[in-house]
Amino acid sequence: FSISADNQVVSEGRCVVMISSEMAELLGTCDRIYVLNEGRFVGEFTIAEASQEKIMQAIMKNEVIQ
Repeated sequence: FSISADNQVVSEGRCVVMISSEMAELLGTCDRIYVLNEGRFVGEFTIAEASQEKIMQAIMKNEVIQ
């Protein structure tokens, strides 16, 4: 899938699950970000509240942040 294909799928009312460790890519593409660390859910952010700092904080603290 490409970003343009992802956007087309979303415009049709469907969702796309994107798995990436590239934060710039996620912040530029997603409208919601779920953070996992070692298979454990540690954070959920809307794109309006997400930042690299908050995502890294969720990963490093290994506690659930919402």
